[in-house]
Amino acid sequence: MTPPTNAGRPAPAPGDPDRRGLTEAERVELTVDAVAPGGHCVARVDGQVVFVRHALPGERVVAEVTEVHRGFVRADAVTVLDAAPQRVEPPCPYAKPGRCGGCDLQHVAPEAQLDWKTAVVREQLGRLAGLTDAEIDRLGVRVAALPGGPLGWRSRIRYAVDAAGRAGLLKHRSHEVVPIDRCLIAHPAIQELPVLGRPWPTAEAVETVASTGGDVAVTALADGVPTPVDGPTTVREVAAGRQWALPASGFWQVHPAAADTLVAAVLDLLDPRPGESAWDLYGGAGLFAAALAERVGPTARVTVVESAAPGVAAARENLSDLRGVEVVAARVETALARRRITGPVDLVVLDPPRTGAGARVVRDVVAASPRAVAYVACDPAAFARDARTFAEAGWRLAELRGFDLFPMTQHVELVALLLPAGDR
Repeated sequence: MTPPTNAGRPAPAPGDPDRRGLTEAERVELTVDAVAPGGHCVARVDGQVVFVRHALPGERVVAEVTEVHRGFVRADAVTVLDAAPQRVEPPCPYAKPGRCGGCDLQHVAPEAQLDWKTAVVREQLGRLAGLTDAEIDRLGVRVAALPGGPLGWRSRIRYAVDAAGRAGLLKHRSHEVVPIDRCLIAHPAIQELPVLGRPWPTAEAVETVASTGGDVAVTALADGVPTPVDGPTTVREVAAGRQWALPASGFWQVHPAAADTLVAAVLDLLDPRPGESAWDLYGGAGLFAAALAERVGPTARVTVVESAAPGVAAARENLSDLRGVEVVAARVETALARRRITGPVDLVVLDPPRTGAGARVVRDVVAASPRAVAYVACDPAAFARDARTFAEAGWRLAELRGFDLFPMTQHVELVALLLPAGDR
C-alpha cells in the first residue's frame, strides 16, 4: 500500500504558510463523518471538505484523491483501517474504487442502505427545504425496501461499448467503459443474455429489457439510432391493473415492483374522489393517469402532459380506452404558461425528471388551486428545493414516503403529499 502522505498532520491555521490543499492522486488518512448526497460521506482534512466514496460514517480510512475542485475534493477509500459494523464485502467484484461506477453502496449492509438514504433525505429537507428537525420528525421520513432483495432487480440496463467493441458499464463520473462479465443487480433474464460475451463492433451502446409482462429484448444503438437485435420491438409491462405496450427502448420504471408501489402511494395520498379532475404532469406513458381515471370515473377529466414523442405515443395508445383522458404533447412549462390545459383541477401528480419541476411550474400549479398535489421525486435535492417553493407559496408538505427503488445505489424515490397550508 502506498503510505498516506497526509496522515497525522496537524491542521494548520488559516493563513499558515505551510497550509496546502490536497492534490489529485494524493493519499490521505482521515476519519469519515456523515453521509452526503451522491453516495459519498463527508470528511475534512486541514479544514478542506473531502467527499469520500466506498466509506461509511465513523470509519478511519486511507483515501485517494480523484478530483480537486474549488472548495472541495473527491476521493475513494482505498484502505479501511477501522471498519464500521455496517460494512460488508461487496458481492460484485467490480464494485471497487476505480472500477464500475454503477453501484455506490455495495459495501453497505442492505438495512443500513435504507438508513443511509433516510439520512440523506432528512439532510436535504433541512438544508434545502428549510424544515426544522421537529418538522422532519413529524413527517416520519423512512425509506422502505421493495420486494425482491438487493440483487437481480434491474429490468432495464444500458451497456456502454468501448473502442474495442466490448460492452460494459462506466466508471464513476467518467466516460471510460469497464468491460464486465456480469452485472449482479441486473434481472436474471438480462444476466443470461449473450450481450457481455460478444463483440459489438458498430454499436455505441446496447439496451436490454426484461419486462414484467415476460418479454426480453436487446437493442443496439449506433449514432443514436436503435436497431433491434433480439426479442420483440414492443414489450409488455403489467401495472396498475393494466397491461402496457411500450417500445423496447422506451422509458419504464426499472424495478419490477416500482410502478405498482408508486401508484399505490399516489392514490393513497391523494384519495381521488368520483368526478374530480386531475393533471398528470410529466406523465410519460400515463401510468398515474390510468390509475386516477379508474378512481374519478369515466365522466371526469384527466389530462396527461408529456413532451417526449415516444411517451406521448405510448400514452395515447395505452389510454385510448379511457374516454375521460386527454394527452397533451408539450413541455409542462409551456402547457401551463400557454393555457394548453384549462379549467379547474382538483388533483395534480408531478413526476418531473431528476432536475425537479422548478419554481415556475410549482407556481403555476399552485395558481391552478388544486385540492392536493402528489409529487413523485427521484432526487431529494430537487424535491427539497421545490418543496420550499411550495412553502413560500403558502403550501405545506403534509406527508412524505421514501422507497428504495434502486438497491445498491445511492438513488432513492420519494412520494410526497402537498396541501394548501390551511388544509389539514
